[in-house]
Amino acid sequence: MQTLKFAVLPGDGIGPEVMEVALDVLKKAVETEGIDLDFETADVGGVAIDNQGSALPESTISVCEAADAILFGSVGGPKWESLPPAEQPERAALLPLRKRFKLFANLRPGLLYKELTDASPLKSERIPDGIDLVCVRELTGGIYFGPKETKDLEDGDVEASDTMVYKRSEIERILDVAIASAKTRQGKICSVDKANVLNTSVLWRKTATEYIAAKAPEIELSHMYVDNAAMQMARDPNQFDVLVTENMFGDILSDEMGIVCGSLGMLSSASLGLENNQHGHPFGLYEPSGGTAPDIAGQGIANPCAQILSAALMLRYSFGLASLAEKIENAVKQAVMDGNRTGDIAFGQTSIGTRQMAESIIERL
Repeated sequence: MQTLKFAVLPGDGIGPEVMEVALDVLKKAVETEGIDLDFETADVGGVAIDNQGSALPESTISVCEAADAILFGSVGGPKWESLPPAEQPERAALLPLRKRFKLFANLRPGLLYKELTDASPLKSERIPDGIDLVCVRELTGGIYFGPKETKDLEDGDVEASDTMVYKRSEIERILDVAIASAKTRQGKICSVDKANVLNTSVLWRKTATEYIAAKAPEIELSHMYVDNAAMQMARDPNQFDVLVTENMFGDILSDEMGIVCGSLGMLSSASLGLENNQHGHPFGLYEPSGGTAPDIAGQGIANPCAQILSAALMLRYSFGLASLAEKIENAVKQAVMDGNRTGDIAFGQTSIGTRQMAESIIERL
């Protein structure tokens, strides 16, 4: 029997309730596959601050280090916003996890089913068949991790700086991920930069051009400035197949992608590491693209689909179980097509709760 060993970090807000039902879906999906789930739950984020005094306790890191993947919920909320920025859950938990486990590549599918086009702010005639693209974001370089400084000047003013740094090798390794993704899709990559202003972007564009020409000449490569990419995303998102971009631009564009796709409650993500787990697949962290949604936490009405689809990505990338991942993804799609909707995607239809949505997915497994 194959054993899947992973860490479960539910986090804050709606995290625990959507995680609970996502695990139920996973259990059902592997029920007849000769697969055993071996997972351990640990605190992270605000709840970890409350319980253990740190957003990322050493005990949680130990649980993650003993696992082959991390299934993550969400962290943060108003309760902890008064803490110093460096101690707030998002910065004190997620960024250190990415650094600790060398999670350099973030894959964020932008998927809107045809049946949910009314959920998008775009007119349905612009996206008659829905939306299907992927954003590949470099996750451990750039302005997020470059040198930072705040200093008092002699004239009494204050100066702060954040330095954006990229190496060619860092760009090449994220391009490898984009190439692999494009080969399973339409074979098109749009590399996003700001090469008319930034030296890092000049290097990014030069590297992308040369590397893809040498490694994957069959891939259709285009370049686009980030401001134009943001506009084009709002105008015609389906012109893109795979977007590849540095850290900050990817953060912004993938959030915009989430909006044009209708609901963050439907969008999953995978953050893949440099090192392989014991199965020979990338160690990864898998989480919904949305946040903790404190306004609806504890009410049992949150959309669990993003957490469930993130679990499917974990099966695909960290355990090599693509067919099982597809089984879950198809069950989610069929449940939605059959009219099962949480409030965020109901749009005039009768809405159901978190548990009911998960049960409708389980029925279609």
